[in-house]
Amino acid sequence: MLPPTAADAAIVAAAIRDGRSILTQDLDFSAIVALSGNIVPSVISLRLSSSRVERVNAVLEAVLPGLESDLRDGAIVTVEDGRVRRRRLPL
Repeated sequence: MLPPTAADAAIVAAAIRDGRSILTQDLDFSAIVALSGNIVPSVISLRLSSSRVERVNAVLEAVLPGLESDLRDGAIVTVEDGRVRRRRLPL
């Protein structure tokens, strides 16, 4: 488990090592992964008008089932109010 203060590069490295995706509101992760030229890790970038836990959970519950194959294959996904954009990796 990484501490909340872990550097972005350490988080990306841990996601690759553990076969996980990154869920974030920080645009830096999309840039780091895109510039790497790799297909992992996938990134879900939340760009919602509300960061309330209930809102985020409701949106994720609605969109995650449809993103499973994209995330497994490598993608940067941007989730906005009423819109989901998918970009396959590598970019």
